[in-house]
Amino acid sequence: MDARTPNRTPFHRLPAFPVLLLQACVALLAALILWFFQNPVAGYSGLLGGLVALVPNAYFAYRVYRYSGARSAQAIVREFYSGEAGKIILTAALFVLVWVGVKPLEATAVFAGYLAVLAVGASGLLIVKRFQKH
Repeated sequence: MDARTPNRTPFHRLPAFPVLLLQACVALLAALILWFFQNPVAGYSGLLGGLVALVPNAYFAYRVYRYSGARSAQAIVREFYSGEAGKIILTAALFVLVWVGVKPLEATAVFAGYLAVLAVGASGLLIVKRFQKH
């Protein structure tokens, strides 16, 4: 008998969604700032860096929140580990795609966008807590 309970909550209602939404906004804002204050190459490079961080985080959130309830505890733990492994592999693959497939590219801008989005993720618990209060 399968004790896993699928989580039927829509993706936009998951606790991680406010963090992902803010990460998307930060990626766009970083790209716009780089575009206007540097050049267009820096702008799209920053956006690509932000997406390299955002897409794997969205994948991880999808995997972790696939199941819910106490009866699904083992499945949730399994999804956490496989989601984290997938996130690392996806991040590496996206970086390779960006480095190999996009020319011209500004490496500093890629890392700036990537780190800006990661910083939002690092403060994710504070963001989720704030959204749950409202």
